[in-house]
Amino acid sequence: MELDMETMAASIGLSVPVIRFLLCFVMTIPVSFLGRLVPTGLAKHVYSAITGALLSYLSFGFSSNLHFLVPMLSGYAAMVLYRPKCGIITFFFGFGYLIGCHVYYMSGDAWKQGGIDATGALMVLTLKVISCAMNYNDGMLKGEDLRETQKKHRLIRLPSLIEYFGYCLCCGSHFAGPVYEMKDYLDWAEGKGIWAHSEKGPSPSPYVATLRALVQAAFCMAMYFNLAPYHPLSWFTDPAYHEWGFWRKLSYQYMSGFTMRWKYYFIWSISEAAIIISGLGFSGWTESSPPKPKWDRAKVVDILGFELAKSSVLLPLVWNIQVSTWLRHYVYERLVKKGKRPGFFQLLATQTVSAVWHGLYPGYIIFFVQSALMIAGSRGIYQWEKAIPSNMGLVKKAFALMNFVYTLLVLNYSCVGFMVLSKHETLASYGSVYYIGTILPIAFIMLGYIIPVKPARSKDRKEQ
Repeated sequence: MELDMETMAASIGLSVPVIRFLLCFVMTIPVSFLGRLVPTGLAKHVYSAITGALLSYLSFGFSSNLHFLVPMLSGYAAMVLYRPKCGIITFFFGFGYLIGCHVYYMSGDAWKQGGIDATGALMVLTLKVISCAMNYNDGMLKGEDLRETQKKHRLIRLPSLIEYFGYCLCCGSHFAGPVYEMKDYLDWAEGKGIWAHSEKGPSPSPYVATLRALVQAAFCMAMYFNLAPYHPLSWFTDPAYHEWGFWRKLSYQYMSGFTMRWKYYFIWSISEAAIIISGLGFSGWTESSPPKPKWDRAKVVDILGFELAKSSVLLPLVWNIQVSTWLRHYVYERLVKKGKRPGFFQLLATQTVSAVWHGLYPGYIIFFVQSALMIAGSRGIYQWEKAIPSNMGLVKKAFALMNFVYTLLVLNYSCVGFMVLSKHETLASYGSVYYIGTILPIAFIMLGYIIPVKPARSKDRKEQ
């Protein structure tokens, strides 16, 4: 078996650990399909916990499950022993343990060199454990003190240990996401809420949506394997790269980021397929006639939405969607005081948490600081666009185009840090194009203060 895996790995240019992970990862789809046959209630929770742990063992070995137990049991203990502060305790302990694993395993180096370990799965698991503890904490607060999302997801009762384990490991979703809420998992596992029988049908068929996700996965894998040989990261430190002209370097940065993203698109498409076919990805019905099922809970990325984003502000809404939603609900919104508007501090703090979640490599930190600057600069351009009167359509379109080009340029410039990880390589790459992707956002932010925006009133409004 090991010899066969080595042959397979050599033939497609991947390491044996990656091949083992991919095989187990793809197995989440048939495992999730078989889960549809398991009765709701206790049996569903047991199946989810056991299959998730087994896939982890086959993929990463016995030590992975021991690592997963640390945040899982500490989070549950916090909920049992000290409910009033269980959310914040779990947040800091979970992130502390994750950072320790990042440092010990140097997982970023392993991923960069084509290897893999359980740290990526631990990242997803940490978010699920924290959200469960925070929602249980919210369950003891008054309704008027909570936001709508907190009211929707809060937990009044403590989940049982088997419910909790099933939630953490269900469908192998801890491998690469998506992140979902404990309340949604409980409703799905027990056939309640939108998963209960209704006049719109007993349950939606997941097969067309699953097939669509699998076709998308195959396309993304083909794109990555075709593009990757022509855009290696090693070029950023090659003397020949630094002899290129400005536009060629900038275009190589774009193509490197573009190539890297197809790897993520492939992984997330498989995740979507597994969650959809399990039924957990179902998120309700459309208002059309006849109503059609929606699978938004399984949605991790909108490929066209990301590649053709008109503004940097839209990027978190279409990339790693469920993690972006988690960051918004459990970091960004909770840093905003009641009655106050969020500002650059909340944005920067959220991006910093995201950077630390990925690992303590300088490239991650630089990338997410860049992201905060990029989004703030894009907001400035959008405010100017909004302030232009509607009768100046051509000027509005020019600003919209400028925001699109700005997003394309700054995003792919910034993501070099995410790919190469080291400070030296990141700064060398940025410096090779004169730090244009850093200067532009700062310039637009400063111009936003120098040229304050006064929203223009349209001609029609004036006549009224």
